[in-house]
Amino acid sequence: MSGIPDSDADDVAALVHVAVAVILGDHEQVLLTQRHANSHQGGLWEFPGGKLEPGESLSSALIRELREELGIEVSAHYALLQIEHDYGDKRVLLDVHCVTEFDGEPSPCEGQPMRWVDVTELGDYAFPQANEPILRALTNGQR
Repeated sequence: MSGIPDSDADDVAALVHVAVAVILGDHEQVLLTQRHANSHQGGLWEFPGGKLEPGESLSSALIRELREELGIEVSAHYALLQIEHDYGDKRVLLDVHCVTEFDGEPSPCEGQPMRWVDVTELGDYAFPQANEPILRALTNGQR
């Protein structure tokens, strides 16, 4: 036995499927949250959402994550785009949906910083690299 692995399969990060919400507010604003410092891509701003659980539909994950993170109940959303990105240590598949209707007032249930931001000011915030296509879509008027 040489101790050398037979393949590089262990080096390939598993794909993490994530439901991402672009929550549309009044006056061309979107809701951002800041990632906890100890999380992957910590300290960067993001669009809320989270990982799908095994067997969970995208819509169910989106609704569950926004209930858990922000205390809102989503009643209407539509697909915006899908992004696959490899960070080297983690691969993500972002299913991005625009949330157009919800009940409740968003509040940071997990203690994360949160703010409504004008679409024209998104460039003032640091985002994970995988979010670049979302930023381009929003600043180009796709909503």
